[in-house]
Amino acid sequence: MQKINKELLIIGAGPAGLGAAIYAYRAGINFSITDKYVAGGQIITTDEIDNYPGFYDNISGFDLMQNVVSHVKKFGVEIIEFCEISDIKINKSTKRIFICSSENYQFRVKSIIFATGASPKRLGVEGEDGLIGKGISFCATCDGALYKDKEVVVIGGGNAAIEEALFLTKFASKVYLIHRREELRASKAIQEKGFASSKMNFILNTEIIKFNGKDRVEEIILKDKKTGDIKNLKVDGVFEYVGINPNSRLLSGLVDFDEYGAILTDKNLQTSVAGIFAAGDVRNTPLKQVITATADGAIAATSAEKYLANL
Repeated sequence: MQKINKELLIIGAGPAGLGAAIYAYRAGINFSITDKYVAGGQIITTDEIDNYPGFYDNISGFDLMQNVVSHVKKFGVEIIEFCEISDIKINKSTKRIFICSSENYQFRVKSIIFATGASPKRLGVEGEDGLIGKGISFCATCDGALYKDKEVVVIGGGNAAIEEALFLTKFASKVYLIHRREELRASKAIQEKGFASSKMNFILNTEIIKFNGKDRVEEIILKDKKTGDIKNLKVDGVFEYVGINPNSRLLSGLVDFDEYGAILTDKNLQTSVAGIFAAGDVRNTPLKQVITATADGAIAATSAEKYLANL
């Protein structure tokens, strides 16, 4: 096992982690950055992004993040890919050193920026995996404008599902909201807004059993849970809102979480443990976007710089 001593370890090389890396380098911090997969984060599976400043002609998530990765590597920073940190311990003798271990590395560091993101819950039905990023999205704010005058489906029954469906009515010609229960879980006030929209169509007590499409989503197969009837619905896009899981389990028992498993931070992105910072979708952020994750990384790295200077 290779042992590495640094001032800072950035765990996660998505938008938040890469943003942190840029600012950590500029601050002169001696750091490492790792990711359990390839650098870039989940956004690399998105076909088009049209709300990131400076790319008004649209850019794919892959191309955008390759630009950011290149920016980081320009400084000579090594991104250690396929390195899953599986254990984090606090050195009991000093309580100022964190020992972060993976299969092949052991990092002894004075601070950590946790930027592991969050994973949207999936339906787990046939055809879903191959069409994610090809018509199946988890972010209406990111992709809604791509469906101007088209018909889309939102899956879910909570506040987020209806709020995002209402957002999509700004662009789509028709928005179907499909929920597997007879009643929606959203608040009555939000439900009323949804029912009042002429573009919204509610299909309740219905589940999706299959996605069809060659290169993009073309139709979904629905099953009425009362009658068992099966029907096909032609759509241009699908937005899933059946929950989200912050990738925070590694810090379980170390720092404080909210009721959804997101890491709690202060305005400086400091967690409940001095020296551990959280950035991006893994923390309790009100907006999960590339731009906010990248900004979080900058704040976390700046806060880490001040923390290290005061040790």
